[in-house]
Amino acid sequence: MNNSKFPNDFLWGGAISANQCEGAYLDDGKKLNVSDVSKGLLSKPKMKWNGARWNPDIGNEIILNHVGNDFYHHYKEDLALMAEMGFKALRTSISWGRIFPNGDESEANEKGLKFYDDLFDEMISLGIEPVITLSHYETPLHLLTEYGGWLNDEMIKFWMKYVVTVFKRYKGKVKYYLTFNEINNLFKIPFAAGGVLDINPKHTEYVNQDLTKADLYQAAHYIAIANAKTVEKLHEIDSSAKIGAMLSLSSLVTYPKTCDPKDVIAAMKFQHQQMFFLDLFCKGIYPGYIKREWKEMGINLKIKSSDLELINKNTVDFIAFSYYKSCVIKDGEVMKTDTGGAYGANNEYIKTYSPEPWKWPVDPIGLRYLCNFLTDHYNLPLFIVENGIGLKESLNGTIVNEDEFRIKYLREHLYQLKEAIADGCNIMGYLYWGPIDIISAGTGVIDKRYGFIYVDMDNNGNGTFKRYKKHQSFNWYKKVIESNGEELD
Repeated sequence: MNNSKFPNDFLWGGAISANQCEGAYLDDGKKLNVSDVSKGLLSKPKMKWNGARWNPDIGNEIILNHVGNDFYHHYKEDLALMAEMGFKALRTSISWGRIFPNGDESEANEKGLKFYDDLFDEMISLGIEPVITLSHYETPLHLLTEYGGWLNDEMIKFWMKYVVTVFKRYKGKVKYYLTFNEINNLFKIPFAAGGVLDINPKHTEYVNQDLTKADLYQAAHYIAIANAKTVEKLHEIDSSAKIGAMLSLSSLVTYPKTCDPKDVIAAMKFQHQQMFFLDLFCKGIYPGYIKREWKEMGINLKIKSSDLELINKNTVDFIAFSYYKSCVIKDGEVMKTDTGGAYGANNEYIKTYSPEPWKWPVDPIGLRYLCNFLTDHYNLPLFIVENGIGLKESLNGTIVNEDEFRIKYLREHLYQLKEAIADGCNIMGYLYWGPIDIISAGTGVIDKRYGFIYVDMDNNGNGTFKRYKKHQSFNWYKKVIESNGEELD
């Protein structure tokens, strides 16, 4: 009989990223990364072409990533609050530019290495397992402006120097790594998610990617080589550590609008778009649907047989993913996307939406469907490393507004996660995004608050930065962890 209980070694906790919380964006030797010149993923990067090269042109515009929630200076306080909730694990990222500020240096920045030593030591001392993303929208800007980023195969060399430095330095401290955060977003936000930039543009305005589909597939191939080499090298340096792919998989939960076969095929084709990197990283193959696309579009990539052998031999140990919402597709409809996933036709069967202004459809059953889909296709352990709800909240001595909605959202998703476990899915853990208020990747503001911990800061970067428990959800999640998911009501 399958067990509907969470495993005893289940990794409960939360997830954040360096670029959304650390701040201190030029401290201790760090230099600019892609997130430091973007107000948010939904806006154009503040980069201007001067006729010879791209230069950052931030001006006086507020970029909250520069201050984050000041986790760089508050991490001990923040980790203590997470430990109070009983966290077994915390996902964050290493900002590549703290270790190699430009990305192409011969020697690592010791101050950057020391910060993560201290951070991981503090986590471990509190019983919190570090789950570390190697690249979370934090590619050093210099690598894009000087080399074109992942459009250039030299990036593989720079990347491998970085990851080998990290693996050796933190051997025995970090047991779980993720390679590239939501790398399938390369095709919709190539500058930030894919780390690519056209260094010979046809225009002279602000960044407006003159990139073809062939360019992005070539970058994806170099990334796939880097991913395979990273898996190979970690297993060589620290055989006890595990490494996973991390993808945005909300859009994999795409329902056909009707049972019209054309709608069903439209849903299948849209799912294929989400499966491309899964097939590359988990199966080690270029699937037939991609080869068909290349043939029909006349795309010819630089791919060596040795590349294919490397990718096929070095697949990931587990699948980590984000899930926020589902979507519906109708044949002929152009799907739109935001940072939570895709949206198309209306789903009249979903009655619950997150409050204004975001109004994301809440579909907990979609999480069960996704876990089963991944298990059926890839048969790997699964790690939910992003799932949560952003709400408008304010501080008046106590936290007010939508905390009950957050609990309802969490409860219903965790119920469906138990169902997925009963279905036979191997679930490693659940890391809520994000347990403390951080800067929104999509909009570059802080007033889309996900956390169990409120940070006194506004969209202009003003505030005391004092931390407050959102007592209702803070204590509820603490009880869930204490009971290993048995007390959801």
